[in-house]
Amino acid sequence: MDIDETPPPKKLRNKQRVLMLSSRGITHRMRHLMNDLETLLPHVKKDAKLDSKNHLNLLPELADLNNCNNALYFEARRHEDLYLWAAKTPNGPSIKMHVQNVHTMDELKMTGNCLKGSRGILSFDKAFDESEWGRLTKEVFTHIFGVPPQARKAKPFIDHILTFSILDNKIWFRNFQIVEKDPLQPNGPPQTTLVEIGPRFVLTPIRIFEGAFGGATVFSNPEFVSPAAVRAALNKERGIRYKNRKFAEEERSGRQDLRKREEDELAVSKVFA
Repeated sequence: MDIDETPPPKKLRNKQRVLMLSSRGITHRMRHLMNDLETLLPHVKKDAKLDSKNHLNLLPELADLNNCNNALYFEARRHEDLYLWAAKTPNGPSIKMHVQNVHTMDELKMTGNCLKGSRGILSFDKAFDESEWGRLTKEVFTHIFGVPPQARKAKPFIDHILTFSILDNKIWFRNFQIVEKDPLQPNGPPQTTLVEIGPRFVLTPIRIFEGAFGGATVFSNPEFVSPAAVRAALNKERGIRYKNRKFAEEERSGRQDLRKREEDELAVSKVFA
């Protein structure tokens, strides 16, 4: 009788760890957003700020030194524009996104609450499966925002849902608490409802690179316009309006000068001088 001595297949373990850091020049709202994400993701390891924005090739090495295979890098420009890099290290891919409409947990409209260190359910819109960049983004976000059950700071509870939706070619992030009972009827039948916790923000994908923080461009968003270009266009429009207004004033004053008649010798100002 032959005995099959083939060892059973090993169960794959989720060993995702995320390095989170920012550049110099972030504002208080950007810093609060980073702190909220660090609270939501117990497998995140936070590092010091990166001094130079031109040396992004150092980030894979920093992730390797911290034993992380994912990276979230918040890049602040002009103290008002925030960009988010989500990358798999050290081989990529990496996604560069523009962050807008940031609302943190501390705002009054966020009435939900969840246990610190608890794991969340990831919910992706079906629109992610309709495009190549959507499927790639979904896979990267699953590795970064999916908390491993073996994470050191994770607790064995699931009490919130992280939702990612695509609308107008933008990624909308929301976080909801799972409420099992109606607070108005504590002794009544269980009714599962969702209450928003925060944070919330909108991500506009700019480029997807083949490598980690660089390499060949896999996807480029043709509809993206940088906020600096938008501000420049608004300033130019205001300058054109100011120039037209000044030109109209000069024309009006010129017409008024032409309408003035030269005073004759019988003018009142000369007769009674």
